[in-house]
Amino acid sequence: MKNKKDMSKRFRTRMAMNIVYSAVIACLVEVFLIANVSMIAGYLQTTRYEDSLFVQLAQMDTLMTLIYVITGIAVFAAAFFAFQEKSLRYIGRISAAIQNISEGDLNTTVEVEGDDEFSAMAVNLNKMVEDIRNLMDKEREAERTKNELITNVAHDLRTPLTSIIGYLELLSGQVAIPEGMQKKYIDIAYAKSRRLEKLIEDLFGFTKLNYGKVTLHVTRVDVVKLLSQLLEEFYPSFADKNLSYELQSNVPAKVISADGNLLARLFDNLINNAIKYGADGKRVLVKIQASEETVVISVTNYGYVIPPEELPLIFNKFYRVEQSRSSNTGGTGLGLAIAKNIVDMHGGIIEVTSDLDGTVFTVRLRANFDVNKENFNTPF
Repeated sequence: MKNKKDMSKRFRTRMAMNIVYSAVIACLVEVFLIANVSMIAGYLQTTRYEDSLFVQLAQMDTLMTLIYVITGIAVFAAAFFAFQEKSLRYIGRISAAIQNISEGDLNTTVEVEGDDEFSAMAVNLNKMVEDIRNLMDKEREAERTKNELITNVAHDLRTPLTSIIGYLELLSGQVAIPEGMQKKYIDIAYAKSRRLEKLIEDLFGFTKLNYGKVTLHVTRVDVVKLLSQLLEEFYPSFADKNLSYELQSNVPAKVISADGNLLARLFDNLINNAIKYGADGKRVLVKIQASEETVVISVTNYGYVIPPEELPLIFNKFYRVEQSRSSNTGGTGLGLAIAKNIVDMHGGIIEVTSDLDGTVFTVRLRANFDVNKENFNTPF
């Protein structure tokens, strides 16, 4: 507000100075005209041109006064418009830009000149155009994301749903099915139903996290205990994939400030990912490196190596490494996107490396996270 008042004051001051300059020029011209007309008329009266029209006009005081007034006004107006010509041309450019914007040309900008109300108008106009462009880009991105979401969800939900319907139709059909086959079909339908449930859960979870509908409930969480419990809960999955697991920590316990439920979901996704894509490696390693200020957790599997060109895309929503599109490992492609959102909400960093020594997902978190601080996203 103060800046606007200063600009308005400078603008009024400049206008007043232009008026003064114009008045001074008009007065100087008037003095010059009066002095020279009187001098020329006096000279002509002493010569043979004493009856000339110029002398006669010079002797008509009322007419000459009117001529001087009109001349002074004309000179004042010409001087004032000369002083204001730059501003008038600038206003014309701003007006043309507004016209172009109103016609839909959002690439229009006005060069900012000077430091007055017109330059402020140009700055605000440029900002308005940029904001409109950003808003339209966000709307286009939202529309693209929505279409992508519909396409991916339709594809990912249709496959297990089709299988479930198929097996249930077989079980409810007229053809007699041996009891052993019935149990097999029921087990398959149940497994497909659980997969369908996981897909829907991931979808809702990502939507809530991505659109800010989840509020952090920060408490004190023992990361070592949390990861130990998660690994024990995954024991059936490890056994099913014939995988061993190991938890290594440089401290027996490490309590940090975090949302325990979201943190559990974060590492649930990372461990589940390691199990799905690390079955060939026969081992999953979880390491905790804790210091006073930070804690670094890595989840390593020794299975499929992710190509280097795909590593930057691994946390994108719906992105899946091509090998993962099998019926055994395919998901929504939202698990790692959810993991990254949770890490971001905690002001942390998540990274991935993949080579012949293993695929390593590394999470760095602050030990004393404060959700109310504005600078919690500053680099470690």
